[in-house]
Amino acid sequence: MTLFDRARFEAFVGNLPHVTIVHQWGDASVGKVGPMDKGKIFAILSDWSRSEPAISFKCSDMSFEMLPTLPDIRPAPYLARAKWVQVGARSPLSETELESYIAQANMLVWEKLPLRVREQLQYNI
Repeated sequence: MTLFDRARFEAFVGNLPHVTIVHQWGDASVGKVGPMDKGKIFAILSDWSRSEPAISFKCSDMSFEMLPTLPDIRPAPYLARAKWVQVGARSPLSETELESYIAQANMLVWEKLPLRVREQLQYNI
């Protein structure tokens, strides 16, 4: 099983800190970080505009410039302006590298949550 499998994706993403998984937008698996009712999206497994599942995630400025130069990775449809990429199963990224990028996406979005929200959640770990 790879991260492109829904159960594997949801298990990995769901084990990151303060994450909720929801199914929306044509039954995509969406990882949100933060309070359940106000979580912010950081990773998505979907088959939007592709014939097979792909993973989209928020990334750093440098990663957003570098990753789309690799095969089967492109700026994410609808989300590229916010520095998201979409990774297909044929990309050269290893499972470990992909997990690392998704964990980094979680942290990037976590850091953008209001300070009071982050402080409140940290006390409820």
